[in-house]
Amino acid sequence: MKAVVMAGGEGTRLRPMTSSMPKPLLPVANRPIMEHVLRLLKRHGLTETVVTVQFLASLVKNYFGDGEELGMELTYANEEKPLGTAGSVKNAEEALKDDAFLVISGDALTDFDLTELINFHKEKGALVTVCLTRVPNPLEFGITIVDEEGKVERFLEKPTWGQVFSDTVNTGIYVMEPEVFDYVDPDVPVDWSGDVFPQLMKEGKPIYGYVAEGYWEDVGTHESYVKAQADVLEGKVDVELDGFEISPGVWVAEGAEVHPDAVLRGPLYIGDYAKVEADAEIREHTVVGSNVVVKSGAFLHKTVVHDNVYIGQHSNLRGCVVGKNTDIMRAARIEDGAVIGDECLIGEESIVQGNVRVYPFKTVEAGAFVNTSVIWESRGQAHLFGARGVSGILNVEITPELAVRLAGAYATTLKKGSTVTTARDHSRGARALKRAVISALQASAIDVRDLENVPLPVARQQTARGSAGGIMIRTTPGVPDSVDIMFFDGQGADLSQASQRKLDRVYARQEYRRAFPGEIGDLHFPSSVFDSYTGSLLRNVDTSGIAESGLKVVVDASNGSAGLVLPSLLGKLGVDALTINPGLDESRPTESADARRAGLMRLGEIVASARAAFGVRFDPVGERLSLVDEKGRIVEDDRALLVMLDLVAAERRSGRVALPVTTTRIAEQVAAYHGTQVDWTTTSPDDLTRVGRGDSTIFGGDGRGGFIVPEFSSVFDGTAAFVRLIGLVARTQLTLSQIDARIPRAHVQRRDLATPWAVKGLVMRSVVEAAGDRSVDTTDGVRVVEADGRWVLVLPDPAEAVTHLWAEGPDEASAQALLDEWAAVVDSAGR
Repeated sequence: MKAVVMAGGEGTRLRPMTSSMPKPLLPVANRPIMEHVLRLLKRHGLTETVVTVQFLASLVKNYFGDGEELGMELTYANEEKPLGTAGSVKNAEEALKDDAFLVISGDALTDFDLTELINFHKEKGALVTVCLTRVPNPLEFGITIVDEEGKVERFLEKPTWGQVFSDTVNTGIYVMEPEVFDYVDPDVPVDWSGDVFPQLMKEGKPIYGYVAEGYWEDVGTHESYVKAQADVLEGKVDVELDGFEISPGVWVAEGAEVHPDAVLRGPLYIGDYAKVEADAEIREHTVVGSNVVVKSGAFLHKTVVHDNVYIGQHSNLRGCVVGKNTDIMRAARIEDGAVIGDECLIGEESIVQGNVRVYPFKTVEAGAFVNTSVIWESRGQAHLFGARGVSGILNVEITPELAVRLAGAYATTLKKGSTVTTARDHSRGARALKRAVISALQASAIDVRDLENVPLPVARQQTARGSAGGIMIRTTPGVPDSVDIMFFDGQGADLSQASQRKLDRVYARQEYRRAFPGEIGDLHFPSSVFDSYTGSLLRNVDTSGIAESGLKVVVDASNGSAGLVLPSLLGKLGVDALTINPGLDESRPTESADARRAGLMRLGEIVASARAAFGVRFDPVGERLSLVDEKGRIVEDDRALLVMLDLVAAERRSGRVALPVTTTRIAEQVAAYHGTQVDWTTTSPDDLTRVGRGDSTIFGGDGRGGFIVPEFSSVFDGTAAFVRLIGLVARTQLTLSQIDARIPRAHVQRRDLATPWAVKGLVMRSVVEAAGDRSVDTTDGVRVVEADGRWVLVLPDPAEAVTHLWAEGPDEASAQALLDEWAAVVDSAGR
């Protein structure tokens, strides 16, 4: 059997190490990762190997040649452009078309028993066998579910935490029959998991999953790269080490000179012809490359040093990576997580702080204190985007400098000359940051339409009118000292997960586009923004019957930007409205949950005394809506969703409704009663937005005051929801309390459990296994449905070490019992 080693990736997340070296050539214990892979193949009799290359292909070819030194026969298939995981193998079809073959990545460290994998493939008569393993954090991998026979039931590539239903992941190691090439188009990008495997499963082809025992590490990040070195030194992975173990865990290669007065505390590795002087101290998990000089008094701990590096006297290196041909001068200090590129000079007594990236061929001057990546790339944050965009404490985590870099990265993802719409809430912090954002956009050849202070839905609507995207800066809801920088696509919706990852990559690399002097973007301040918004709203949302109904409503603008659009809107609606708290209050750009509750209670008192039909309260940016009925009673957000759903469905009598899976299944009963159907979505707002764009969608909501009015917009819009509600109430001639009374009561319980990041995948797999024969829905997290209709949803939080649980039953006690049962499952797996 032949093998295919995929060695064409750029390894962008590992820069600056991969700026001038392809990822498969990165050394692990002083030997390229790909050499470890080739030696594993040879151990299992796979000596005829095709290597697919693309990025810096000549370096890979020059290093390994024809494979003679390894006792193998290597040939190469060169890609002119990236072809994806399947496309690159298709590129080597000529050498593989006669028999089954094994596919393996050239940049993952493993000691799996490939012979067992191949035997499993043959025993099952599989067309494709996917090698699987279990990992604590499955976010960066494709997760896979197999049945008791090993047949694959489902794939999901690079899931969000809400989509994690297992910790069993696809390692990218496959055994395949040549018939799979019939499903791969030549010379175009095609992926196995995303394109080919779903088609094979659709046609019922035999795809099996083999769960391998042993070690596997996808060396895709700086953290995993350093971890792989430590694991080799600890003996956790079965690979060959060159050299001699002179004492337990201390490996010294041929020709190395280690002074007897040097301090060595293993496990560690010293490469061939390296020189370690007296009084130097090399400690655990350090790898010293070939021809490295470590001068007296130097200290190295958990450090990876590539070849031909000079480490000066009394220098101190902890938890860092140093590229080849670099000089670290006397008393320099490099902290944990820092990466120094190839052929750099780190001057005497300079300090490179943790997580800083210094790119190849750069100089850090003597005595310099480097606390940010001073070159043209930066690591950035591990997770740039949260639930509300990019969020953090104003002038601590979210600074003007960060805002400029973010805006520059966003501009770089767009074409020169594109237009971006900017907006803010009424806080001073948002105003200051927006000015920084505008400057960065213009300097990147982007024209800017600045709306200044507008409600969030207005910013989204204006963005959708000819802009390539938008940026809104607002105070984080409920957190007055924090801000959110929100990025929109050309339709005014939040960026998709794919677009967020693209922006994340550009930001991390800091390869910002800069405009030439004649290309600096323009700045415009569009006029009549509110008239344009209200005019479009009234044209698209049914307002018939309002003027004749004589309805009286009370509207609380919460001293926020929603109050800016209400005067012209209420006048055109012809409704008798009492507006309270209309003025902007810069000192209160957001409100706590307690303040919101108190505001609703005051609103209820006014509604009851004024004998109004109902009252509405906007959030400070006009995105969300809260209700009180004609009796002044607060309609809780989850009930408000059902009330709106009942009104819309009763009037439309057909169509689809978009709701997150956390919503009570009473919503399904309400929708079905009126002839409509529910489309269940994930809890992500961008997923609700996606479904909201469907032609047959008539309504959407999240149960937290966010409502989608599809005939006007596919995003949450409090003002549009208000207009729609007035029309519905006017035409139905029922009060909110009457509508609420005819809807069955829901009994949903919720609980949050602390779950360490390292066991989240294990927790989700345990939930799936505990479900047994019960119905399981993996739209978002794992929802287990009991035979009697009760259900529980287990959903990992994407940003915190927490797992959320929801349970619904016919009564509170039943829901609570179900919640307790599954909380015990999660708690047990998370220990």
